[in-house]
Amino acid sequence: MNNPKHVQLYTDGACSGNPGPGGWACLLIYKEKQKELSGGQKRTTNNQMELTAVIQGLSLLKEKCIVDLYTDSKYVLEGATLWLNGWIQKGWKKADKKPVLNMEYWQQLYPLLQSHEITWHWVKGHAGHPQNERVDQLACIQRDNFANQSDIF
Repeated sequence: MNNPKHVQLYTDGACSGNPGPGGWACLLIYKEKQKELSGGQKRTTNNQMELTAVIQGLSLLKEKCIVDLYTDSKYVLEGATLWLNGWIQKGWKKADKKPVLNMEYWQQLYPLLQSHEITWHWVKGHAGHPQNERVDQLACIQRDNFANQSDIF
């Protein structure tokens, strides 16, 4: 059996207002290759965009990989590493018995997390980390594109 490929995944989300127009972006690096992907929504939240960036990035992987995943979202990092299994055991309820926020995003993310060997890394946002700055830039471009769309159509 082949050794899994080792990739780096950088993710970010951006939102104006909460909810409001938002964007997400991811950057995958494997050896000398890089792939960027970004998108957004007219009405969303920052946490939804942060989650979407991770979902989209992991969805690009066609086989089981070793992934170093970098995010500046403590919500996503702690959700995936500390809270997710408990939410599932409690039927998608939090400790206070209320439904998990953004449950549909977490439900999309969960099988992707199971498909890869992921090491999570938190990076401070807007602190000069080149790859984090790049995905932030891409997410902000998408956010601004959606913010500038007409509400007429």
